[in-house]
Amino acid sequence: MQPNSVVHAAALDLDHEPVPTDQIVAGAPTTGVRPLTELSGLQVGVWEMSTGGMRDVEADEVFVVLSGSARVEFADDSPAFDLHPGDVVRLAAGAETVWTVTETLRKVYLTSS
Repeated sequence: MQPNSVVHAAALDLDHEPVPTDQIVAGAPTTGVRPLTELSGLQVGVWEMSTGGMRDVEADEVFVVLSGSARVEFADDSPAFDLHPGDVVRLAAGAETVWTVTETLRKVYLTSS
């Protein structure tokens, strides 16, 4: 992405790949990602997950939900939360999570490179 340009993140085509078997909790989820740019040492991109459940270990990240819905639960008993369009979320590096997506979830993320 070049300076002084626009990307319609909600409409980007993303190539999905199956979630690795050892991360699947429910269903047959897939994920797609499209890096967009770097800004002051931060990576900015679009990520999407189809319906189903998966385990993950998080990066230090802030994201905004564009579409879909999901529940995120934490292995350390941090309070779970439900995600909906417009939500802004901060995740800590190393957090062990379980994502349960009930409607394909798309987000724009910022994470350290």
